[in-house]
Amino acid sequence: MNRYLSIFGTFARACLVRDMTFRANFILECVTSLGWMSMNLAFYLLVFTYTPEIGKGSGWSKAPFFAFVATGLIINAIVQAFFMPSAEELTEMVRTGGLDAVLVQPLDAQFLLSLHRVDFSSLANGLVGVGLLAWALGRMDHTPPAITWLLYPLLLLCGVAILYGLVIMLAAATILMGRNQSLYDFWFYLTNFSRYPAEIYAGPWGGPLRTVCTFVIPILLVVNVPARVIAQPLTGEAWGAVAAAVIAAIASLIASRLVFQRALARYRSASS
Repeated sequence: MNRYLSIFGTFARACLVRDMTFRANFILECVTSLGWMSMNLAFYLLVFTYTPEIGKGSGWSKAPFFAFVATGLIINAIVQAFFMPSAEELTEMVRTGGLDAVLVQPLDAQFLLSLHRVDFSSLANGLVGVGLLAWALGRMDHTPPAITWLLYPLLLLCGVAILYGLVIMLAAATILMGRNQSLYDFWFYLTNFSRYPAEIYAGPWGGPLRTVCTFVIPILLVVNVPARVIAQPLTGEAWGAVAAAVIAAIASLIASRLVFQRALARYRSASS
């Protein structure tokens, strides 16, 4: 484990040196990301000028909802900073044969392919998310219990694990197909479902969609569960959601490992 942590530290330092070599580009990426996020926050503020709550009786009033948004920013910033840059390079590595050099290394291929690039500019949104969370917590009607501060980081990691599993399975599709940029686009479309409280998915269309996005592709557990724990009082239903998120995270990691190993077994060198 120490060996892998040391190697990841080397990767991260190299990426940071590269980013600081082109400081103007790094700053521009941060500003662009923050601008997009600011427009989203402005939209949510506009919504709350017309309604006190997202969904009648849902509990997602202004402060809890912004805690929800902050949770999503933190989770997505971690995934986009540490996992997506490496996964996005895999298509080119398969096409050019660069994957061959990875597979002969005396290290786990999944580790190398998912963690060799770090995009530090993506962490800007996460830092804003932390500040937004602190702002929201200071304006809520209740004080989160002590156990919340243990559950919340755990559930953040569960959300990251679920998204990581999805990224790895899409990366495995790259190995099988050779090129799957459309599937990466699908990842962004799919994660859009996690940007909103699960309560909005109701009715003849929303109900089945909520079931699929909870039990088949557990994307609704990514943000909803940690946000509910921090922003709303703990209930029996909340504890069931906590258990579901932990199980989904473990299942996602196991499934992604199996799919990735199966894909590598079917990989043929670009030169073969």
